[in-house]
Amino acid sequence: MDLENQLNAPTKDERLSALRALASAPAGERQPCNVNNHIHTTYSFSPYSPSMAAYKARQCGLITAGIMDHDTIAGAPEFLEAAHILGIAATCGIECRVDFKQTPFAHRRLNNPDQAGVAYMSLHGVPSRAFGEVQAFFAPYRTARDRRNRAMAENIAALLRPFGLSFGYERDVLPLSLWREGGAVTERHLALALCNTLIGRFGRGAALLGFVEGKLKLAVPGKARDQIADENNPYYAYDLLGVFKGYLMPRFYVDATDECPKPELVLDLARRTGSISAYPYLGDVEQSVTGDKRSQTFEDPYLDDLMQYLANAGFMAVTYAPTRNTHAQLARLRELCVEHGFFQVSGEDINSPRQGFLCELLNDPEYHNLIESTWALIAHERLSDREISLGMFSEAAIRDFPLMQERVDVFAAMGREMYA
Repeated sequence: MDLENQLNAPTKDERLSALRALASAPAGERQPCNVNNHIHTTYSFSPYSPSMAAYKARQCGLITAGIMDHDTIAGAPEFLEAAHILGIAATCGIECRVDFKQTPFAHRRLNNPDQAGVAYMSLHGVPSRAFGEVQAFFAPYRTARDRRNRAMAENIAALLRPFGLSFGYERDVLPLSLWREGGAVTERHLALALCNTLIGRFGRGAALLGFVEGKLKLAVPGKARDQIADENNPYYAYDLLGVFKGYLMPRFYVDATDECPKPELVLDLARRTGSISAYPYLGDVEQSVTGDKRSQTFEDPYLDDLMQYLANAGFMAVTYAPTRNTHAQLARLRELCVEHGFFQVSGEDINSPRQGFLCELLNDPEYHNLIESTWALIAHERLSDREISLGMFSEAAIRDFPLMQERVDVFAAMGREMYA
């Protein structure tokens, strides 16, 4: 196994040892705009371990990189160490689903394509001293999610049974995850296990496509159809996964209930630990960048009301991925962020080898505030690791710099100085 492949080795020590050996490898050209705060790893779902994610980030020329896994922060210590080895700045976060059933948006489809009344929420800038508390907080929710995953695996098994195909959670799904190391198992794990089952039975290309269209009765959109028909496609399983997540999911999905904490519990966790609570804006989707979202309507029809609710509830930030939305969507969102005093954080959601780590739109001066906010986030995380009262949302910081932009400027300058 070559060194780069060892970055996805089974143990953290093996991965970091390979990374140290690769640390002198050429890095991509670093530009001030090369930042990304939303990189998933194998601790939730991704082709990349924390060490591999950090290495790929440096290869692409990122000067800062942020880990963001679902329901777990178990990969963050490795990610920080990997970033330190490679000489890039790093931030740590966690993403979860929260229950909006007791809010005015109980029957609205928020930023979750699969279920109304449930929203994604993220914590950014989680200080390393709080990793244990954050991981413990989400432990019962991971257990609840595991029960639902098993029910969804049974539904997949029922879909396949008429065709003489077997499917099992313990056998096919769990080995794809880092569940036993504190990782999470997601719908993408289930979809990938289904992909592997079908590839094992039909191989790649026409036969598998024929089964998907003829037996599963799935209408595969044009570009994805070409990808699945191509047996030499290097991203075959991930492209097939995208189709299943976007179009087959409703046939095996089970609603998330007790795995979703109330938003006020996560907001309280953020305040206790010195983390930054954020709402990840999705926005109406016409054509999915990642290939796994149908054309759907999300927050845009009621965005003004939602942003007012988030401000009243105590959310500190709004996150968004510039490449995922139109200029008009982002202009409206950013105006509302300023109106309500939200910290703005960007990040390109990375969980597939097709996705690039760089956001070219950050070259546009209009979005340079997202570069500044990344450095402010880094300073906040490092300072909050020493003492919560030093963070961006402490009483002292708000008193001394009541305007969000002024606070961002001050903390961004400190973040750059830390990594000068």
